Amino acid sequence: MEEKFRQEFSDCIRVVLFGPESTGKTTLSRQLANHYNVSWVPEYMRIYLQDKWNRLKEVCVYEDLIPIAAGQMKLENQMIKKEDPIIFCDTNLLEIKVYSEAYYDGSVPEIIEKFSLENTYDLYLLTYIDTPWVPDDLRDKPDQREEMFLNFKESLEENNCNYVTLKGDSDTRFKKAKVIIDQLIKEAK
Repeated sequence: MEEKFRQEFSDCIRVVLFGPESTGKTTLSRQLANHYNVSWVPEYMRIYLQDKWNRLKEVCVYEDLIPIAAGQMKLENQMIKKEDPIIFCDTNLLEIKVYSEAYYDGSVPEIIEKFSLENTYDLYLLTYIDTPWVPDDLRDKPDQREEMFLNFKESLEENNCNYVTLKGDSDTRFKKAKVIIDQLIKEAK
């Protein structure tokens, strides 16, 4: 069972877009992947929960977290096989852990807790809440954006993750991320 949650080895640079809902993570991960002509890993939680909503009109429950985490790692490990020099992940298990803590009174499935800390990434791009809130079927905390942002930031700091906070419009965020990623690529050579 544990193999479903473990990263496959790769020399590629792994960058995670990280932060609360509706802060531009998907947009930026696509922009960066297109710019560097590499793969990006979509957010499996969104795929899974949108399908659940469309079929059953039901929202996420605690029992959904294990299949969501397994699906996220399956997507990431599939993209790693493409052997791109860098990969952009629209989320990871640490993000699922933060959401689990926020929605389920601090409770996190043990396997997600374990691998959210064991799986490693070279850079986290923490997206700030200065983007407009865009409602959809799944988003539900427009009044708790500041609190959620602080939860995400705290998790990065507690786990000594290498991160940069991105603020501003889409173009400003892209330019700042590009400078940092270019430096990572340079250092990796």
